Amino acid sequence: MMMDRIDDAILDALQNNGRISNKELAAAVGLAPSSCFERVRRLQERGVLRGFRADVEPESLGVGLQAFVSVRLAQHSRDLVASFRDHVVSLPEVVGVYHVAGQEDFVVHVAVRDAAHLRNLTLDAFTTRAEVARLNTALVYEHIPKSRWPNYAVSEESSV
Repeated sequence: MMMDRIDDAILDALQNNGRISNKELAAAVGLAPSSCFERVRRLQERGVLRGFRADVEPESLGVGLQAFVSVRLAQHSRDLVASFRDHVVSLPEVVGVYHVAGQEDFVVHVAVRDAAHLRNLTLDAFTTRAEVARLNTALVYEHIPKSRWPNYAVSEESSV
């Protein structure tokens, strides 16, 4: 699925400000508002734009600690991997799940109130699972999210 420089400019503008009006977006990328609206609609239909979200300050929600919990599974069948993945995705403290290659099988980003909450979460929601062989927890000192993805789908010809 190739994108041209206009699609790239639309994505860049929306990743910078998801609340930009269609009129402002059209002016920023050099299109008529109707053409811009149609481009955004096509990006949504193709699954390139998956949604629009609010960027929330975690501490305002009572999140006092974030951590990455690295998990090694005891076995690696599709059913066990899917079962563990579905379990952690269902936990309210989980803000991201990464199924990875290497020493660990999953890296789970959690947001909790404090160290006691983290301890209880790992003991109750992770170590009680039969498919879990080992855990390693790394505390997050600072989280600086990036809202932009690099775009490698722009064709060479359209970016010149």
